[in-house]
Amino acid sequence: MTHTDCKTSGTDTAGWSGATPDFAPSAHLDSFPRENLPPREQWPELLFDLEDYRYPTRLNCAVEFLDRNVEKGRGDHPALITPEETLTYRQLQDRVDRICNVLTRDLGMVPGNRVMLRSANNAWMTATYLAVLKAGGVVVATMPLLRAKELGQMLDKAQITHALCDVKLREEMELAAAKAPCLKHLVYWGNGDLESRCAAQPEGFTACDTAADDVCLIGFTSGTTGLPKGTMHFHRDMLAICDGYSRHILRPTPEDRFIGSAPLAFTFGLGGLVLFPFRVGATGILLEKAGPDELLPAIEKYRATICFTAPTAYRVMAQKVDQFDISSLRKCVSAGETLPKAIFETWEKATGLRLMDGIGGTEMLHIFIAAPQESVRPGYTGIPVPGYQAKIMDDQGNEVPRGTPGWLAIRGPIGCRYLADPRQANYVRHGWNIPGDVYIQEEDGFFRYQGRGDDMIVAAGYNIAGPEVEGALLTHPAVRECGVVGVPDGKGGMLVKAYVALKGDYLPGDHLVKELQEHVKAEIAPYKYPRVIEFLEALPRTESGKLQRFALRKLAGQ
Repeated sequence: MTHTDCKTSGTDTAGWSGATPDFAPSAHLDSFPRENLPPREQWPELLFDLEDYRYPTRLNCAVEFLDRNVEKGRGDHPALITPEETLTYRQLQDRVDRICNVLTRDLGMVPGNRVMLRSANNAWMTATYLAVLKAGGVVVATMPLLRAKELGQMLDKAQITHALCDVKLREEMELAAAKAPCLKHLVYWGNGDLESRCAAQPEGFTACDTAADDVCLIGFTSGTTGLPKGTMHFHRDMLAICDGYSRHILRPTPEDRFIGSAPLAFTFGLGGLVLFPFRVGATGILLEKAGPDELLPAIEKYRATICFTAPTAYRVMAQKVDQFDISSLRKCVSAGETLPKAIFETWEKATGLRLMDGIGGTEMLHIFIAAPQESVRPGYTGIPVPGYQAKIMDDQGNEVPRGTPGWLAIRGPIGCRYLADPRQANYVRHGWNIPGDVYIQEEDGFFRYQGRGDDMIVAAGYNIAGPEVEGALLTHPAVRECGVVGVPDGKGGMLVKAYVALKGDYLPGDHLVKELQEHVKAEIAPYKYPRVIEFLEALPRTESGKLQRFALRKLAGQ
């Protein structure tokens, strides 16, 4: 399908007036990405003190992730393993080059055009992703479960001109495309269209000569209210997360095999399943369905060595791990939401492996606070990744004393740059990125998570962190998962309320409410216990596995 008209162009998005940046000359013929960066004075301070983050002025990250492995003699090494196919680096390179030719020859894509990608995790999704980067386009990857309304918001805000989509996701894509005047070309794979177009193309493609600071990715946040925010990342950013967190904290080798549950549209999944392995010439294992019941047999079958998934998945897998041979696993990364100490201990007891916690975000692309495996401390997120700085500040931007809760502030080689969005000023303050997380920094420098700013509950004059209460509840044998929010007490104040999903052998009732309340009182300060407990079959979660506390607050009538 083809649209020929587009009602918006240039810098019209949201009435935005972008920066006049002092960048290297861009390779983008479509200037929309640079024109819609936030004004330079609204950027956080960027740090390039570490040699690892100093890149050449001209850089195409797809060349570094893919072509460089072939050049170094790893062309026959498996790049991707999926249930449907295994591709070596050379085979993947050929597919990527042919898709580049389809994009530029058949579909008229020029550097700087935005390309929407829609698929579950598979080899074609990875190949299209790398092809857009190599051809100088800007990737806008989308979660498979998004609906037409959400897709339409992204199509409009990023003025997306091209889309490549797995035919299994055709229905919502078609509905969104019908209302997207900027979208000129939509091609599917899985029905033979993109495949036949690729077969008709010649081998080889010369990568676009992009600048290191050309935008290559617009990652939309899974915001809970209002329009989604598009985070803009450069070619050098894609390498920086590998040369920072992966190199210094994860420390993979070319023989590692990465597996995980997060969609590639979620930057946690992109890094953990594609960028980190490809940076060192290792292997990514991609599963279209990767819940706990699928991950365990896949770890056994494909001999995975490094796993990326959410805390809830580790908790579920711990109960079944003795049914599978997961002896190949050597490192397990937990992110996406806070890692309760109870889940850490449950996983370690079941496997002997210590979970590596971390906090990152779409705005910062990936993890910026973590700890190497040998320095992991249960209940703590860790310390800043080398090349990053972090502190805890108050509302005025002043650093608070160690041991005092406040706003986490972070800066490093990557920083928040929203696409034409006045909310930039909310995220970047005083030159620092402020993700909205409340933390405590201990005297020895370790950071301990307290909760999101809107997860803090003020009850009877006390500040109570919802995640801390959740962590206490999870140590009770009856609790499968839980979420804690503040609810009005009818007197102008707030109460702590817990939503609890039970394990199969337990039944809800007043007796269990009392038992859970007493258990929390014994685990943490008694004033923090949940005054109200409601039992649910399951808790609301995002596609990336995060607990949707806003949905619980809505359920509570807030």
